[in-house]
Amino acid sequence: MTEGTNMLEGDTADKGEVPAGEHAEEKRPEEEEKKENGDSKVSVPEQTPAPGAEEDEFVHPEGGWGWVVMLSSMWCNGSVFGIQNAFGILFLSLLREFGSEHDEDLRFRTAWVGSLSMGMIFFCSPIVSIFTDALGCRITAVGGAAVGLVGLLASSFVKSLGPMYFTYGIVFACGCSFAYQPSLVILGHYFKKRLGLVNGIVTAGSSIFTITLPFVLSGLLEKVGLQNTMRVLCILMFVLMLAGFTYKPLLPVKTSNTRTGSKCPPMSQIFNTNIWKSLGYRIWAFGIPAALYGYFVPYVHLMKHVEERFGADTNKEVLLMCIGITSCVGRLIFGRVADYVNGVNKVFLQVTSFFVIGLMSMMIPLCNIFGGLIAVCLLMGLFDGCFICIMAPIAFELVGSKDVSQAIGFLLGLMSVPMTVGPPIAGFLRDRLGSYDVAFYLAGIPPIFGGAVLCLIPWVEARRKRKEKEALSRDQDVSQKMVEHEKAQGDAQYKTGESVL
Repeated sequence: MTEGTNMLEGDTADKGEVPAGEHAEEKRPEEEEKKENGDSKVSVPEQTPAPGAEEDEFVHPEGGWGWVVMLSSMWCNGSVFGIQNAFGILFLSLLREFGSEHDEDLRFRTAWVGSLSMGMIFFCSPIVSIFTDALGCRITAVGGAAVGLVGLLASSFVKSLGPMYFTYGIVFACGCSFAYQPSLVILGHYFKKRLGLVNGIVTAGSSIFTITLPFVLSGLLEKVGLQNTMRVLCILMFVLMLAGFTYKPLLPVKTSNTRTGSKCPPMSQIFNTNIWKSLGYRIWAFGIPAALYGYFVPYVHLMKHVEERFGADTNKEVLLMCIGITSCVGRLIFGRVADYVNGVNKVFLQVTSFFVIGLMSMMIPLCNIFGGLIAVCLLMGLFDGCFICIMAPIAFELVGSKDVSQAIGFLLGLMSVPMTVGPPIAGFLRDRLGSYDVAFYLAGIPPIFGGAVLCLIPWVEARRKRKEKEALSRDQDVSQKMVEHEKAQGDAQYKTGESVL
């Protein structure tokens, strides 16, 4: 079809410019030169629109219904990660509910409930990205919230750790994953210039829930018990399911030219390999997971560490509140700052975040007074917010808006392994060594290493753009020489009296 269209355009041009055969010799030199230039223009495929031209012309509303979508995405982040970040409170209740004083691996086995849940949220992300591309953000998010509601409700009837691994660690987490990722993708339909700020506001939702949920959960666990507390949390998932209906897509749908007329997208679109052609993305997809082996450890074990170090009566919920408050502030501040940082240089914000988070993790065992621990948690929360809020903007910079869904999906999938493995290893070290000191020291090493790896991305991207610019310059020089050569040949033919036709 493309070739036929070009031929038709060429015939039309000839009919409009070339006179009848018997009058061909009577053309003036100006007409002859115009025809020669016209032929050269037809031969260069400049008039064929680029594959992504329609999407490039799309104008983001930068507001309107987008603000409603932003609030819905904010609720999604809050309900999903607020519950996950407050697992330290549920962890203590699970130890009392299902544990035994004679179980040497009690903390190791119980930590698997929270870490498996967090890991599955990210592990499912590549699959979620495929569903998001195929079914859209709205259907994927609503269906995921419904599955999460079923998993959390089923967990409230469980009487041992074994089934809890499945209901809470797999079913509930998978539902959260399907609800979470579309909340990031849909923002790119409504915002571009304000995307960093909007991502900061959206991800601040989890901070707000992290601030409030520990106190709410502690009160509920004391008054109604673990099972009824989980049933109350089901209300958050029900509201999340309703919020998913606001995800109205705006970007043009990807069209696939298939001769069979099938509505199914090609395999190259389902499993997008374009994102892996970017060396910058490959480094990012390695550096982020490498930094996260110790990331989730404080969220699971910090409450128990405080109880052992400062006593059971210590107001340990204050630490999660401190992390939540400064994380919220960090997401708003650094989300806005990211809008003023050009291109992939936003990565340096993540590098700084990982360095600080790693150092603060190592500082936890050194804090012998509760005030010092509060200071550590305040700094850790601030840069945790920085790391989270610029995930999506960096993905847009590295792969573009067309491939961002699967770029985020595959990255989150790779993050699942360290997020799952880290807390059980810390629990194992505590069971064997008698304290959490070594666990927190080791948890600080991966973020520093991962941050160092990410420093390569701006250099790699700068080198790639320089090579592309040089290649484009060479192509333009070649095209210019070809046009000049054809023009010279036309002039020579005219002077010798030969017909151009």
